[in-house]
Amino acid sequence: MSITENHETPAAPPGRTEVEVAIVGAGLAGTVLAITLAKAGRKVALIDPHRVHHDEFRAEKTRDEQMRLFEKLGLGSVFRSLSTPMTDLHVFRFGQLFERKQTFEYAFSYAPLVNGMRAALPPEVPLTIGKVAEVSTGPDRQRLVLTDGSVIDARLLVVATGYSEAVRRAIGVERIEESKAHSLSMGFDLAMTPQEFGLQSLTFYARRVADRIAFLTIFRIGERLRANMFVYRTVADPWVRAFRENPQKMLQDLMPEIAQRCGNFAVASEVEVRQVSLTTTQGHRRDGVVFIGDAFATTCPAQGDGINRVLTDVDCLSSTHIPAWLETPGMAADKICAFYDDPIKVAADTRALRASIYAKRITTETGLEWRLRRLRNNTARQLMVFSRRIREAGKPVEPRAA
Repeated sequence: MSITENHETPAAPPGRTEVEVAIVGAGLAGTVLAITLAKAGRKVALIDPHRVHHDEFRAEKTRDEQMRLFEKLGLGSVFRSLSTPMTDLHVFRFGQLFERKQTFEYAFSYAPLVNGMRAALPPEVPLTIGKVAEVSTGPDRQRLVLTDGSVIDARLLVVATGYSEAVRRAIGVERIEESKAHSLSMGFDLAMTPQEFGLQSLTFYARRVADRIAFLTIFRIGERLRANMFVYRTVADPWVRAFRENPQKMLQDLMPEIAQRCGNFAVASEVEVRQVSLTTTQGHRRDGVVFIGDAFATTCPAQGDGINRVLTDVDCLSSTHIPAWLETPGMAADKICAFYDDPIKVAADTRALRASIYAKRITTETGLEWRLRRLRNNTARQLMVFSRRIREAGKPVEPRAA
């Protein structure tokens, strides 16, 4: 199976390499898997077209749940050095402070995160710079031919190419759209410092269904004040065009009650946008090759499950399946299917897909069922606010110091 793409001059000279595991794609999924397998003494080849990962608007915040997975994989200290921790999270609903969460979240820029992980690659796993020209898979050996003619022969091929389709198509695996143009992620810097902002993190939920906004979140990445907004619209929507042309005005109109806290939402960068479709994979249960991360399925970034799925895939493969597979001859589909049927992986993928679909429907659907669900949820939240006010009103007022 061959791949026809624009060729890029590779950095490594032609040759032949034999490894246990070949990983195509050195994004977060592929790089973390390569590090984890190398630490376990496995012989690994990691292939990517670029030595330095390009700037890319992807995930920019994750939760303590994912930090525990980084720790489990032995990469907690590396991730901490590349991220900004937050512990005091302010949530606004109904135009007012709804709750303060005391929990850990971590903010980062995706390209520096990937490049930092690549810098942590052990010497025995150098990054092979090149594009895959041909792929051959089978029940015993997998063969990659790069555009410079070099060959990588492996027992197992792991495809971690994210949204890229070239290698998937060459193998004959199809991406199925479960929800086309499901959501739109928007990212931009605000023209004030974290010190001027005062808070560590602020999340704001819109009040009107017609706005089609999941939420806006504002947080620190180092010394930058960053904003992510998730909306249920398409790139071609006139609303999106208007927002990109004048984000400050539209944010002031949408969220006037917190505009002053954010310097009236003065924006200091271009508004980046990324359209996301929910997808799954078909035809992936085959000899010799396994698909992980976004190469296997995609979910909505608004729910924060993308990195969780990536790290769950890596953990399941590196701790359970790949060691078991390499102990016996062959790499037939029945071995590979054990990973896809792993209850931990299935649960992570299922939770992410269901959460993505539910979040959009509860935000945008106008049918009676969903109006009643919103009424139920908002009534419960309003009662929480009312109860908190009652409790606070009953507390004795501390005397002021003279």
